[in-house]
Amino acid sequence: MPSIHVAKANAYVADVLAGRIPACKWVRLACQRHVDDLERSTSDDWPYEFDATKAERVCKFGEMLPHVKGKWARRDPKTRRPQTIKLEPWQCFIICSLFGWVKKDTGVRRFRKASVYIPRKNAKSTTACIIGWWMFAKDDEPGAEVYSGATSEKQAMEVFRSAWQMARSVPEIADQLGVTITGKTDPGPMYRLGDNSKFEALIGKPGDGASPHLAIVDEYHEHADPILYDTMKTGMGAREQPLILIISTAGDNLAGPCKDDWDDCQKLLDGVIQDETQFAILWTIDDGDDWTTEAALAKANPNWGVSVNPEIYLPDQQTAIRDVTKQATFKTKHLNMWVSAKSGWINMEQWKACEDRSLKLEDFEGQEAWVALDAASKIDLTSMPITFKLKDGGYATFARHYIPEDTAALPQNAHYRKWIAEGWLTATPGARVDFTTIEEDLKEWSQRFNIQSLSYDPKELNDFINRVGIWAGFERIEVTQSPALMSEPMKEMEALIATGKYKHCGDPCLTWMASNVVKKEARGGGPVKYYYPAKQKAENKIDGIVAGIMSLGRAMLHTQSSGPFVVLV
Repeated sequence: MPSIHVAKANAYVADVLAGRIPACKWVRLACQRHVDDLERSTSDDWPYEFDATKAERVCKFGEMLPHVKGKWARRDPKTRRPQTIKLEPWQCFIICSLFGWVKKDTGVRRFRKASVYIPRKNAKSTTACIIGWWMFAKDDEPGAEVYSGATSEKQAMEVFRSAWQMARSVPEIADQLGVTITGKTDPGPMYRLGDNSKFEALIGKPGDGASPHLAIVDEYHEHADPILYDTMKTGMGAREQPLILIISTAGDNLAGPCKDDWDDCQKLLDGVIQDETQFAILWTIDDGDDWTTEAALAKANPNWGVSVNPEIYLPDQQTAIRDVTKQATFKTKHLNMWVSAKSGWINMEQWKACEDRSLKLEDFEGQEAWVALDAASKIDLTSMPITFKLKDGGYATFARHYIPEDTAALPQNAHYRKWIAEGWLTATPGARVDFTTIEEDLKEWSQRFNIQSLSYDPKELNDFINRVGIWAGFERIEVTQSPALMSEPMKEMEALIATGKYKHCGDPCLTWMASNVVKKEARGGGPVKYYYPAKQKAENKIDGIVAGIMSLGRAMLHTQSSGPFVVLV
């Protein structure tokens, strides 16, 4: 069998690495990994090899399937059939990688997980459909269970409806593959009665008896927790060569499981972590690229000029340039960039530039410090940042965060459990935050640093402050979170972040809170405008940044007690 599609895949790899096809760092690294693995496969010590025949077979099958969307789905007047799919070179690379790499001794496929991050309108559903159809009906897997899963019916149907429409559009497909399709106008599950296989959409998570051969996790950025992914993955234990396929754009939930997977993909491609059973590729732009250019769109969208029409996207780009409220959506959907909350206050690229992982709390032993505490609810997250002045006029901030164990254990709080395991977040016993733990941490800081003040919102903290007052040698500053009080330090924090002078150590909990802050406006007397931090949703916590603004405000005043602050003595 001539390996036409394998040749297209290899040509894509070569063109990316030679710079003939514009591509970001992560696509280049995915291509380089393939080249390196081909070299490694010649060694007897490496267990994998590339089987071009197996890869070619899946690509040829994919090109027998019909288009069901767009101009390609129009029926030919003579044949009364839509056009069949023509795989682009980048699609050949994905499919050939997933189905061509096998174990030398058994021929079983190498990759058990594939993460494909790609902007909208780049034939994402088409690519997933080909993989879904093959593993449902052509993979020689008795009783194969193929699921297209998402958090909503609309999204779960996105891939499955296309697969279902392929069989409805050309009934011979179902006949030749022995597939029974259900549903006339609304898609129903598809079955192969000959071997008890099925292909269906899934909302939420499969039942305990599910045994996925393929699990397609669509638009993972919309998932608040990893429950669907974890349940599908654990159900694959009885399968010989299962695959879990994450296919998604970027999003704005920096604490969600999708961002965790994205970060893991980058570490995998960078060689920081090793996992020979995971395939990863991320189409986006590079740090430093100008997102306002056509070159950025061409780099991030592999189907640029095919299904991604420049005549539509370039005007949309200009609209986003003019209208800041449209920039977040444009960047996530069309450039595959992670952004903060829609209309977010903090520019997360600038926040990232302020990160210094070499920064350690012990670097500031004995120095003046300003502490703040924000506890919006005793059953939720509490943050206590500590701020230091730097010699260059900037500031460095660290934070400790606390949460009740019962709150962390809730299904939707997987991100909290991750940060607890990594040491960024402290879980206190029971259903309410244990302020004794926080007091002990504050005592430790008071012995190590020259704390000038503790700022706090009195709403939840009067008892705590009374206890601290027994032993503390620093001021306790009551700061009600009014716009008049928060506005100036908030503006100062924004300016410091923009100039790279608000240093932090990369605390992921604090970074997530930074991404959640939106700026609200209030009017003082006359034309005066005040700004204050807010959040769009209750689950988008901002406590660490709010308290950080409070501690920064005191550092700016440098122990001055005049003005609207109330000093407790």
